[in-house]
Amino acid sequence: MKHYALTITVLLNLIFLSHLQGQTNELYDKGIITSGFDSLPYRFTKPKNYDPALKYPLIIFLHGSGERGADNELQLKHGASFFASDSIRDKYPAIVVFPQCDTNNSWHNGTYAFTSGKGQYSFPKEIKENISLNLVEILIREFQMQFNIDSDRMYLGGLSMGAMGTYEMVNRNPNKFAAAFAICGGANPEIAERLQFTGCWIFHGEADDVVPVEWSEHMYEAIKKKSGDVKISIYPNVKHDSWTNAFNEPELMEWLFSNHKN
Repeated sequence: MKHYALTITVLLNLIFLSHLQGQTNELYDKGIITSGFDSLPYRFTKPKNYDPALKYPLIIFLHGSGERGADNELQLKHGASFFASDSIRDKYPAIVVFPQCDTNNSWHNGTYAFTSGKGQYSFPKEIKENISLNLVEILIREFQMQFNIDSDRMYLGGLSMGAMGTYEMVNRNPNKFAAAFAICGGANPEIAERLQFTGCWIFHGEADDVVPVEWSEHMYEAIKKKSGDVKISIYPNVKHDSWTNAFNEPELMEWLFSNHKN
């Protein structure tokens, strides 16, 4: 009898969580942009009581590799409920956009190789062509034309593959974003030269068995060496899902909104 009661409780919890996720997703409108033969689905939410006469910050969030696709749903798996919560929307009104990377593409240009018994990424220093990031840049321009975006308060963030893309996006656009946050990502430390002009908060789980914590530590040290405005949070005993910790940081949004380009 206890077994059945436990099973029912688990099922009810799953149904409840699914219902909450559905409510969150409803707050995000759907869109898609195209450029030639390429397309980028995206979801976005506007501030409560949106007033087109007012300027608003723009937040772009890049998802991880597991949320790639074309369903325009999966990219809301992590982070969407955070930005859609009443406490965040009331205090930090912004236009928040979740683009979705195609399954066959990536937010970054790192190459993966399996050597010496383990996998390893190699990240380029030079800026290379990237279809997905090209589309994100087009998407940003579209939002700037469609909405009253405060160009001094454009922010970028991402997790895992999306954090790698966050570094790469700032490298491509060193003067565009006021601040960026990278959760369990990595990049070539040599690009710190172009990242030093953007406020950066780096997050990582110390026990991450997917993306080594050293990658974030190396980026932190490289940006700091260039006198960039950078901070890092390493979570003991946390594996790859350090985004849970990052989104629970009470100062995350206050820090983000404190950054302005001018």
